[in-house]
Amino acid sequence: MTDSAAADQHPEPPPPSTPAAAAFHLHPRREPFEHGLLPIPKLIFNDGVQTLSVLKSTLLASNSNHRVSSENLAGVLQIPIEHSRLVIETLSSVLYDDSDPLVAARSSEEVDEIGVNVFDLLVFLCIQSYKRLLPKGHKDSAAVADVWPSTSAFDGFLSVLSPLQLVRSNSRRFMPSQADEEAHQLSYLQKHIGNIVSLLADIAEGEGDESMVLSMDKFEHLGFLIYFGERGSPRIPLSQNTPFFANSDPDMPAAPVPASQVLDWLLQNISSTLENIADRVSLKENGPSNSSDQDITMADVGTSSAKSSTSPRGPSLIEGISKSSYVKQASDLKGISVKVVNCNESVIYILAPLRYATVYGCSDATIVLGAVGKAVRIEHCERVHLITAAKRICIANCRECVFFLGVNQKPLIVGDNHKLQVAPFNTFYSQLEEHMNQVNINPNINKWDESVALGVLDPHDSLSHSAGVSDVQAESATRLDPDHYTNFVIPNWSESEQAGSTKDNPFTLPDPYLASQQKNHKNLEEVKQILRETQLEESRKRELSGALHACFKDWLYASGNVRQLYCLHE
Repeated sequence: MTDSAAADQHPEPPPPSTPAAAAFHLHPRREPFEHGLLPIPKLIFNDGVQTLSVLKSTLLASNSNHRVSSENLAGVLQIPIEHSRLVIETLSSVLYDDSDPLVAARSSEEVDEIGVNVFDLLVFLCIQSYKRLLPKGHKDSAAVADVWPSTSAFDGFLSVLSPLQLVRSNSRRFMPSQADEEAHQLSYLQKHIGNIVSLLADIAEGEGDESMVLSMDKFEHLGFLIYFGERGSPRIPLSQNTPFFANSDPDMPAAPVPASQVLDWLLQNISSTLENIADRVSLKENGPSNSSDQDITMADVGTSSAKSSTSPRGPSLIEGISKSSYVKQASDLKGISVKVVNCNESVIYILAPLRYATVYGCSDATIVLGAVGKAVRIEHCERVHLITAAKRICIANCRECVFFLGVNQKPLIVGDNHKLQVAPFNTFYSQLEEHMNQVNINPNINKWDESVALGVLDPHDSLSHSAGVSDVQAESATRLDPDHYTNFVIPNWSESEQAGSTKDNPFTLPDPYLASQQKNHKNLEEVKQILRETQLEESRKRELSGALHACFKDWLYASGNVRQLYCLHE
């Protein structure tokens, strides 16, 4: 038999260092970096894997099923049980594998009973040292400050992120783009992936690099942080994109691979993606403009300024809406997550089932998020009313905001907040309960008033972490006075959507808020009855009607709600 014939019968496997050929690039999962970071100092380990290796041994020795409860975790990490529950709930919200039983847990008791996988926990703890990418400074910041002087309460602390300045100074140019954030996350992984691989590896017989091996099931835990896939393509299991485990038979898994070989392959793929991002950014900066990527200019930020875009890999982006009403329904959204950025003096309705939602840099707005099954994060907002049914919510660095919540887990409050108020969920639309079922939100559990406040200083955000400043607990939220609680009515846009069955608020109101609602309804009926029974001459009736209409018109203009009427009419 010739050498070439033998080669045809026994083709050599591709070398481990070859990047996944070809078709796909490796990408970081955005969710752990955007929704999975907690400002708890005892979760941050700066000694590489030294402490985490001891932690791994302790957890594996005490749990034969490789899962750990919040009670065990609190003891090992020496943190309060409330914080350990928060760790597991946060980790659950950013898990990559929906088949994990933790994802389906609908109560804190179920979360405790199921526990978290030890290796997912180790990967989660490894990224707690991540620092978010700073906003880019304006190349002529003095000129911008002269045109748009800041009046924000965040001056001297977060003035670069004052919401009004963000909108007025064409902020998209200076906020990190998706490509910037992806490159920043990949650079972080490039630095730390060696430690992560070593924590997932097992010790085998051998010497040197060959003594540490990685099995296919341990390798899959890297799916917490990375994936392969491109625009419009479904995500493929991580192991199926490797030369080590691809096409492996589930009944006869592939043999473990030297950890050093896996690390070399990962680093080469990360480098390849970073080069690809750099090429795309260079092409965009030097090539012809793409209309879909145009920034909103200062002149555009007016009564009709709006921008919406969808990236198959990233979230749907709703940006720069000013003095308008804006609606997105399920049929309008292609992705599973949404970002609402730099919107002001507007009412925004997102009536769809989502996994993640972020609200950033908005002011003087009302924002309705239909059903969010994983996590909501609202950050750097002023005078915003947020209405949402969600699994969990994190509130960071906000001022004078009111949150109408239907949440299954305790709201998390971090950073420098001022004058926040919380209240029970206060609206519905016809498909709300159907959307809540799709994303596993339980209407029988609402922890709207059980917020957990962590520190003011966020170790993941360099802007709010000045050297030498000691941390204090963040200002928590107060309950909205029941007398100020009202239902929020969503206009009926269901003609273009399949009609649903929801006829009322799916969350049960606490007694004080229910009593206030009933009192308001009773007062309204009494006023209507008085008007019906009042005996007036026709001229006096016309005079009364005119006075009521004039008062209502004055209120519409004074409150800014007249814009909603115009938008509904259009």
